[in-house]
Amino acid sequence: RGNSSSTRARNTSTLRGFFKYLTSQIHLLEVNPAEMLEAPKVKQSLPKHLTLEDSLELLSTVDGPYKERDFCILVLFLNCGMRLSELCSNNQTDINFEDNSVIITGKGNKERIIYLNSACINAVKQYLKVRPNDLAKGEKALFISKKGNRLSTRMTEQVVTDTLKKAGLSGQGFSTHKLRHTAATLMYQHGGVDVRVLKE
Repeated sequence: RGNSSSTRARNTSTLRGFFKYLTSQIHLLEVNPAEMLEAPKVKQSLPKHLTLEDSLELLSTVDGPYKERDFCILVLFLNCGMRLSELCSNNQTDINFEDNSVIITGKGNKERIIYLNSACINAVKQYLKVRPNDLAKGEKALFISKKGNRLSTRMTEQVVTDTLKKAGLSGQGFSTHKLRHTAATLMYQHGGVDVRVLKE
């Protein structure tokens, strides 16, 4: 039942398996009539992402009492392709201003180094100027909440959601994960980065 490409592909696969059983397992048939069946190609939708214009509009909308922090979060998402968990786990000591890099701890606690462009470096420096260090005594996290604790993934998602709404980009399926797709797409479209390098 159903008329979608994925349904037809599953049906074709089922028929192939059934007739293969009839011919090679129980030898009820001599010829497999499903051998020549071609499964329809399942359409793969491209990951949703912001355009360059959308991204610039999003950044220009950042405001409020934590605008330096929130601006920095969005700049890192849009330029580095970090996962939400990776950004939230960043510590101040992970940033190296000597070679403009940041150590990222990804899935399975695997570490990798990302080199930051000038937009990222400037955003981090502007945020660190106003980061309330007295409030966050002993807190190693780069991004902190108004109480001085590490900014949670939920609160970071809220920062992104609220800014998307202010920029008129809500209700279009955008999220922190889509900002990761956006970073990769912009690197490819406007940065001339090879697709194989992006996948790696």
